[in-house]
Amino acid sequence: MLILLPPSETKKPAQTGEPFEMNELSFPVLAEARHRVLEELHQVSSHPDALKLLGVGASLSEEVSRNLELHSAPAAPAYNIYDGVLYDALGVSTLGPKAKERVVSSVVVISALWGAVGFGDRIPAYRLSMGTNLGTLGTLSRYWRAALLEPLNERAKGELIIDCRSSTYAAAWKAPLENTVSIHVKQWHNGALKVITHAAKLTRGELVRHLATTRRKEPSTPAELLSLVKTVWPDSMLEPATATSEHKIHIVLPAASTENKS
Repeated sequence: MLILLPPSETKKPAQTGEPFEMNELSFPVLAEARHRVLEELHQVSSHPDALKLLGVGASLSEEVSRNLELHSAPAAPAYNIYDGVLYDALGVSTLGPKAKERVVSSVVVISALWGAVGFGDRIPAYRLSMGTNLGTLGTLSRYWRAALLEPLNERAKGELIIDCRSSTYAAAWKAPLENTVSIHVKQWHNGALKVITHAAKLTRGELVRHLATTRRKEPSTPAELLSLVKTVWPDSMLEPATATSEHKIHIVLPAASTENKS
């Protein structure tokens, strides 16, 4: 099982610890590509128009300033650095030892800075999005596409890929269609099933936690994954893969409590 997650926009900086070590990160073949992004990010972040170039507002100036100290800043496991709704719902710090080991070994985070990192890789907090056009490197989703192809194809061999990425991060590596299941979230509203966005991150985090804590056998097919999903969200559905699209599981949430039930 390979679970693909997007990073969070916000990061929780480590307060103590040694700086990251490039040779300790997963997918060491990405070292050269990572060095280039680190160097370019430092140059852009030190520019007078850094906030504009990185596409962020003045309220994030402190986060951009951290980009200038990435080689010396304290590092911590990625699951402690990434923050926000999905990661709060996943709650790695509250998992038991076996569940934590399962999720750390299964999750890969697709990252604008690192390309891809293992969930237990030690990294510093940073500010950079995959949709950014970074200096001479251009749009990062395009930059990473060639570099990620071989190592992620190798990591994915023989695995069921559970893809929880947003479209921006999915653009950096197209997972093999036949063994990939992307996760979508819908909800009943006034008798109609509608795509929702406000609870999608929360639900994906809850799904990954469920995959970590279940006593069932690890799913190896889309049908087995659906069966596991339905133990929590019984109305969920599987849309089979086509020649141009991966399998899709539509997690169906219960009807909104504000729905008019006449």
